[in-house]
Amino acid sequence: MASALRSIQGSVVLITGAASGMGRATAEVFAAEGAIVAATDLIAPEGIGTRGWKMDVGDPAEVVRTVFDIAKTFQRLDVVVNNAGISAFSAIDSENYDEVWGRALSVLLTAQQRVIRAALPYLRKAPHPRIVNIASTEALGATARDSPYAAAKAGVTGLTRALAVELGREGITVNCICPGPIATAMTAAISDEHKEMFAKRRTALGRYGRPEEVAHMTLSLCLPAASYITGATIPVDGGLMARNA
Repeated sequence: MASALRSIQGSVVLITGAASGMGRATAEVFAAEGAIVAATDLIAPEGIGTRGWKMDVGDPAEVVRTVFDIAKTFQRLDVVVNNAGISAFSAIDSENYDEVWGRALSVLLTAQQRVIRAALPYLRKAPHPRIVNIASTEALGATARDSPYAAAKAGVTGLTRALAVELGREGITVNCICPGPIATAMTAAISDEHKEMFAKRRTALGRYGRPEEVAHMTLSLCLPAASYITGATIPVDGGLMARNA
């Protein structure tokens, strides 16, 4: 019995933004644990031991259509991992600020509730329904010129808390992970020298994180045994938020 509570084998897991980075690592970790993974992205992910679907989370109709198709294909849906993301940095007085702001909220925040709403009828039938929303430590402590990104990610933490309260009596847990500095395509433009300097100065562990380190926390929140954890915002940041400077 205890072993079953620590297993996600056979559960159908929808992961958005799964073509690369943390999303791909999450798909690989879940698949290795025996989950049936439906991996989605702008181009259907391939070659990661999962089944891929093309889904633009910024397109409401495509979200509904794809989630329905996934649930129909596997005859169930147990877990949603809202991972899809973009970079959205712009100074407040930039000419393109409104454009960046709108795109940030659409992809990073509004899309998450769209996916949840589309998946909810199926999650309500699942034995251990789980929702994990990926935010960022930028929701907890911002960087200059990132107000669109930080505002959207902070919105994800608020959405998580509100839905945890709303859906809790149905046994649906809703939690949020805030990754810190992680080595992904989004941070690839930063030189190794600057990454090392930042990590040693700002994180307790003195290094950037790996995508799979975030993926394993996501997995932990989705286990049947994680039934009394909901509404939580969990930094996976190497101790970034624990340091004063």
